[in-house]
Amino acid sequence: MDPKNFIAKRTAQFFQDGDLVNLGIGMPTLCLQYISPDKDVWFQSENGVIGLTGAPQEGEFADPDVVDAGGKVSKLREGGCCFSSFTSFGYIRGGHVDYTVLGAYEVSQTGDLANWLIPGKAAAGMGGAMDLVTGAKCTIVMTVHCGKDGSSKIVRKTDLPLTGVGVVDYVVTDKCLFHITKEGMILEEIAPGETVEHILEITPADIIVPEVVKCME
Repeated sequence: MDPKNFIAKRTAQFFQDGDLVNLGIGMPTLCLQYISPDKDVWFQSENGVIGLTGAPQEGEFADPDVVDAGGKVSKLREGGCCFSSFTSFGYIRGGHVDYTVLGAYEVSQTGDLANWLIPGKAAAGMGGAMDLVTGAKCTIVMTVHCGKDGSSKIVRKTDLPLTGVGVVDYVVTDKCLFHITKEGMILEEIAPGETVEHILEITPADIIVPEVVKCME
């Protein structure tokens, strides 16, 4: 399994019956492929929809007016609904979203998130990310552990413009799973074939290693 789908499959395991989940643009939308059929999870998009189930298959009908946050056409489950962006952000800011799942350029060991701008490169704007990371009950970051230059995206302190300060609860990478708590960043799980020693070597951050570190399934 490629790294992105591996990350998405593990992230999808967080969601339980009745959860309202916001999936960010890009990799987070892959989580839709890994929701167990016996779980009743509802997916929300900040542009004003609850009940997204993902892109239609070839030849399958989908209303072109129903789109996710990235503007891609998505199917809508039975009972799903569309409404104004104003109402949607009321759900988000009111604390009704259980999980928000986003990508990242950098995440600090204290949960600071930078995911909207790299200085010198064009950016469309922060979008709803700032509201989502402060309004959702739990924020999960999905990212490959290291960028194309080989440097870790999990760092001691972020250098890029921030989306939110101390807002990240979990980081799921292709190498491990971190839980960021008041005590610090805990290494809870490692990917098959990885070692704790290698994670510590490639991650420039202060990491708490418990006596038992589980294997990501």
